[in-house]
Parts: sequence; structure tokens; C-alpha cells
Amino acid sequence: MRTLTRRGMLGLGAGAAASLTACGAHGLDGSSRAGGSREDRPDEPGRAARPIGDGSTSYTGKQPRQPAAPVPLEPGETPPQFVVFSWDGAGEVGNGLFPRFLDLAREHDARMTFFLSGLYLLPESKKRLYHPPNNPRGASDIGYLTDGHIRDTLVNIRRAWLDGHEIGTHFNGHFCGDGPGSVAHWTTRQWRSETDQAVSFVKEWRTNTGWGDLPSLPFDYDKELAGARTPCLLGRDNLLPAARELGWRYDASSPGGLQIWPDKRQGLWDLPLQQIPFPGRGFEVLAMDYNILANQSVNSTNAPAHHHPAWREQATQAYISGFRRAYETNRAPFFVGNHFEQWNGGIYMDAVEEALKHIARERDKGGDVRLVSFRQFTDWLDVQRPEVLARLRTLGVGQRPPGGRRAFPAAGSTTPADPAPEPENAA
Repeated sequence: MRTLTRRGMLGLGAGAAASLTACGAHGLDGSSRAGGSREDRPDEPGRAARPIGDGSTSYTGKQPRQPAAPVPLEPGETPPQFVVFSWDGAGEVGNGLFPRFLDLAREHDARMTFFLSGLYLLPESKKRLYHPPNNPRGASDIGYLTDGHIRDTLVNIRRAWLDGHEIGTHFNGHFCGDGPGSVAHWTTRQWRSETDQAVSFVKEWRTNTGWGDLPSLPFDYDKELAGARTPCLLGRDNLLPAARELGWRYDASSPGGLQIWPDKRQGLWDLPLQQIPFPGRGFEVLAMDYNILANQSVNSTNAPAHHHPAWREQATQAYISGFRRAYETNRAPFFVGNHFEQWNGGIYMDAVEEALKHIARERDKGGDVRLVSFRQFTDWLDVQRPEVLARLRTLGVGQRPPGGRRAFPAAGSTTPADPAPEPENAA
């Protein structure tokens, strides 16, 4: 585990675990769609699946439970408030967290992004198939799952995609040290090797495990994979050329981002973890469970239990404050990163759940709030007029548009926004 300093801090990124179930969908255009027709549900009997390669994955048609096609903002239209909950690692290790949050997402009509670590589908007995850059063959800083947990991970990844969630990548060995083996020092060619291996472990799990009793993953991973988050948010500069070559559309690896509208970096949408208010403290914190933990228990994942209630509430209010600051001012998208973990009695999982419920209530009260995946948000960005996004980017953290809500950029406007007012903390 990487020792971190206070304030922004880097994300940890070593996911691990859980197993449950999901329905419906608010479209990116604000419309509501129920589960769709039988043809949109490839998990149902009679739905044809065309195997890819060894049958580890298959083509089953359009992903079910997707929103309606996004449309450009109309003149003077207020942008929706997009919220993305994402998970690093996305492995099931028997603690029930993966299915817990799939159930939560289904209950509240939310979509998420799961950044799958490829090694979570590779048996430890086959670890020498992995050639990590600048590290010994088979090495991994996050270890390997048991065969039983690999099976559970496959069940939950399959279900996640069928429930409309995105499957990204968190790569493989999660090397975050300071030596030459760290992802911070990998070249673009080495990132391409790591990525190709991560994809191969997903596309060839049937060959590597020898299992024939589980259904294939119902997607073509080459086409599904649209973005990533690097381990510990390191090494992205050399990753981006490889990502662009692969046709990816976004990167979610940048640390210390602000709650402002995103721009592109090297041709990919730059969707960073953001700094959010940290209640009761004089600094902000990255919107990720580990970063909040490191500011509460100095990196201890098992601090004395008498601290847990106050820390749980502080973490919950940090997420809610980040959401409210954006929702009530510049409407910048709000990104939250997590791991399937039980640190400090599971208080950070409780905080994420309570924050998601709060945000869903705001949407259900009539607010234009959209709980989406990174890929779905990228779909929306891609159809917006560049000059409109450029004007949105002139609004700083916690800044309302001059002239009030109706003064959000007009769809056909090419003139710059007026000077932004002093920041307002809406949390």
C-alpha cells in the first residue's frame, strides 16, 4: 500500500471483491427507459451468443439497459449533473461488496464503471503467463484470487455488463513502488504490453482456467474497452499514446483534478479524480475511499472502532458536499473512485452507499441528475458543440454562471463567458 500525504493524494487502486444483482435506466437525455425488449436482454434463454476466440467472451448484440442517445444542449439549457461512481480492481473475494453495489445500482437506477484488473481472471497456477514490465515473470503487488473467487468475479462481471454498467481496465500487477518496476516509469511500449496482457486474460479465461461450466462474458472486450484508471494514478503520460493508438476515448487516471468541466489530453477525455470539500478540515481531499482513509487514520485500515461513526459521517458528507457544490453551481461532472474493501469496519462502503442514495433522491425529486458510467458520460461529451464545452470550462470550482442559471452557455454561442464571480461553496 502506498504511503500518502494529506490533501490531494494519489489513489490506491487495488480492488478486491463481492457478489449480487440490477433494472431500468434514466437516459442521458433525461428520458427513462425500462429494461428494454427481450432482444435487449442477452441473459435470457433463446438469446443467441456468438463466441469470440475460445468462447471466454461472445458477441450478444447491443448492451442492455442503456440510455437513449445523447443530444446537444439547446440554447440556454442548463447542463445535466452527471455523477460517475467507479470501482478499481472489481474482483470478488467473498465479502459481498460487488453484488451489494450491483443491487444498490439496480435499486436506484444507476450505472457505474468497473475497472477490472486482468489478473483477477488468471489462476495463480498460471501466473507465469504474466510478463509485467520491469518485474519478474508472474509478479503482482495485488496477488492472485483463489479459483473460487475468480469464478465469482466472472459471475459478477457478466451481471454488471448485462445490468448496463461499463467494464474498463485497471491493468494487472498494480506496481506502485518507486523503483524501475513501478508503473510510474513504464514506457509507452510497456504500457501497450501491459494492456494487451490485461485484455488477453479477459478474452482467454476459459483457456487459462479450463472451465467449461460457466457462460461466456457477453461482450467483445476489444470493443467494450473505452478507458482505464492506472494503478495509484501513476504513469498516465506514457499510457496516453498507447491508449490513443488503441482507440480509447477517455482516461480516468489524473490525480488532483478540480470540479470543473473536462477537456481532452492527447486526444482522450481527461476525467480525473477530483478534490472535494473535507468537512471539518482546512483542506480538500480526493474523492476516493483510500484518500479519505489516509486523512482519517494515517493509512491504517483497522483503526480503533470508536472512531468509525464520526469518520463514516465525515466521509459521507465529503461525497455529498462534492456533489452539492457542482450541482448548485457550475454543474461540472462529479467523479467518485472506490475499491471493494472493508477498511475501518467498512465505513467507506457505507459512505458511498449513503452518498449514492442522497444523489438519487435529488434526481427523483425532479433534478436533472444522471448516475452514469464514464463511457456514457463520454458519449454525451462527444455530441456537444466544442464552443459550448469551452464556455462551460470557463466556470471555476463552485462558480455559478454570471447572470444565473439561465445564463449557461447557449448552444450556438461562440463568444467567451463573462468573467466568473468569486467562488461559492455550495456544500
